[in-house]
Amino acid sequence: MTEQKATLGVGMIGYAFMGAVHSHAWRSAHRFFDLPLTPRMQVLCGRDATRVAEAADRFGWEESVTDWRDVITRDDVDLVDVCTPGDTHAEIAIAALEAGKHVLCEKPLANTVAEAERMAAAAAVAAERGVRAMVGFTYRRVPAIALARKLVADGRLGELHHVRAQYLQDWLADPETPLSWRLDKAKAGSGALGDIGAHVIDLTQHITGDRILEVSGMLETFVKERPVASASSGLSATAGAGRGPVTVDDAAVFMARFAGGAIGSFEATRFATGRKNAIRIEINGSKGSLAFDFEDMNVLHFHDATIPDAEGGFRRIVVTEPDHPWVAGWWPPGHGLGYEHGFTHQVVDLVRALGEGTAPAPTFADGLQVQRVLAAVETSSDSRTWQEIPA
Repeated sequence: MTEQKATLGVGMIGYAFMGAVHSHAWRSAHRFFDLPLTPRMQVLCGRDATRVAEAADRFGWEESVTDWRDVITRDDVDLVDVCTPGDTHAEIAIAALEAGKHVLCEKPLANTVAEAERMAAAAAVAAERGVRAMVGFTYRRVPAIALARKLVADGRLGELHHVRAQYLQDWLADPETPLSWRLDKAKAGSGALGDIGAHVIDLTQHITGDRILEVSGMLETFVKERPVASASSGLSATAGAGRGPVTVDDAAVFMARFAGGAIGSFEATRFATGRKNAIRIEINGSKGSLAFDFEDMNVLHFHDATIPDAEGGFRRIVVTEPDHPWVAGWWPPGHGLGYEHGFTHQVVDLVRALGEGTAPAPTFADGLQVQRVLAAVETSSDSRTWQEIPA
């Protein structure tokens, strides 16, 4: 007879794109991986009662509510998953931590450094009571990224010289694409910079084990106004009828210097026609290089500069063997993983950390550090000066 495991009651706030993929992860994790706690999808929260009830039924949640405060006060909720726009992250996450609930919060952690500082401080206090908080930089959980990090940690690249990182999408290239909350600075905090640039900031620091010290950046908004989709688009009332202003960046480009001496170039855009979800990272060191593209996410390219030139060049490594993190929980070798699997791995790592009583990563402190880089890039663009990142 199988031993009955303790459950982890989950309440999730938000049910759109991120809500759907997080729901898939909470449903799947314990069915493919041995976890110390069994997630139970207790309640889903959204502002529209009809839509959130439909989403709860479709995604597998037991109940739905329309006020997030009802989620954090429930005795059957042990963890709150925050999948809302950035302007609500701080209020919800801090209240949940103070109520004794573990928190998983989508990235970027907040809309401002001040909000992120309050969240990190609340998480530190909660940790003293055994209450944990994690920010959802999900691409860390791609097996090829884990291999990249290991190669750097093992010294296979030697001294790091160059870090190149891009996150390229094209879903806003059409100027008639309507406004959404992601184009409203009051709700999103920033545009391409925070929405997708935050990911490559985190990934490069995660892979290299190093920290960005200073940045010099430039932001650009190519399309200043867009059609207003509908009254339910979630935009600020100032958008008005017809067309409304875009108040965030469409693209961000910045240079960076790492603490270990490497220099970096970063690009984030939602105007790269033909690129759907291209996270491209290349790192060059004294002993070798690696390259990754999320549009071919099961592959890592590695060059060993210590072998004879006649045998050199990048080697294509298909990262689907069970020796790699998380892979053994899925399919036979050679059967690739997809976008959704990283979110399942995120749940696996979080639940295991909770079961062990250890701090899950990345922490809110990690999210705060990324937030400081984002703010420094924005300040640099406004002032046309280099900006240091506070430790």
